[in-house]
Amino acid sequence: MHLTIYPPILYAGTPVVLIGTLNPDGSPNVAPISSAWWLGWNCMLGFGGSSQTPINLQHTGECTINLPSVEQAGHVDRLARLTASNPVPPHKLERGYRYCADKFAASGLTAEPAEKVSAPLICECPLQMEAELSSVHPLTGDASNLIALEVKILKVRAKPEILRATDQNRIDPDQWRPLMMSFCNFYGLGEQVHPSRLAEIPENLYRPQRVREQMMEISRA
Repeated sequence: MHLTIYPPILYAGTPVVLIGTLNPDGSPNVAPISSAWWLGWNCMLGFGGSSQTPINLQHTGECTINLPSVEQAGHVDRLARLTASNPVPPHKLERGYRYCADKFAASGLTAEPAEKVSAPLICECPLQMEAELSSVHPLTGDASNLIALEVKILKVRAKPEILRATDQNRIDPDQWRPLMMSFCNFYGLGEQVHPSRLAEIPENLYRPQRVREQMMEISRA
């Protein structure tokens, strides 16, 4: 029988992403979150509304989304209880956060310039995305301190070693080992457990029209 339970969190298992933004003084900021999901080339990012990263994203209208592999778990963990908010919000003080002006130095990660946005990319992450803000969705009720920011992906970059040898526009899931978070602990993905009938559908059929048009423009150039 199933039991009725009241868990404090419901993060059963989601990818860790590092969000790059620019602080009000123009300095680069990086923050880890595990509330991110994609539909096509659009992504929804969840934050505490008073955190510096969503404030930055709404102010500049842009960010980068960087997906670390299991090899970057130590770097990500060094960011876990750092914040660019000064003063530190009371709820973060209660959880042991401290202010950090240079989170790249603290984590050992390397900022690198993006092409379509001013926010920094993270060199060590095998998969990088540049994005612009599409819309803001404040949550309501007992989640009124949370906010979901919808972004449009403008550009995707990947390290060659995680790409399919036969198609450089596709990620090879046998080579890609994303860092995952399950109930506040880090995990990686294991081997494939069962073939999926969804994998029989050509991935090209999912590519948005605006991305197809960009590819056509590049091929004609």
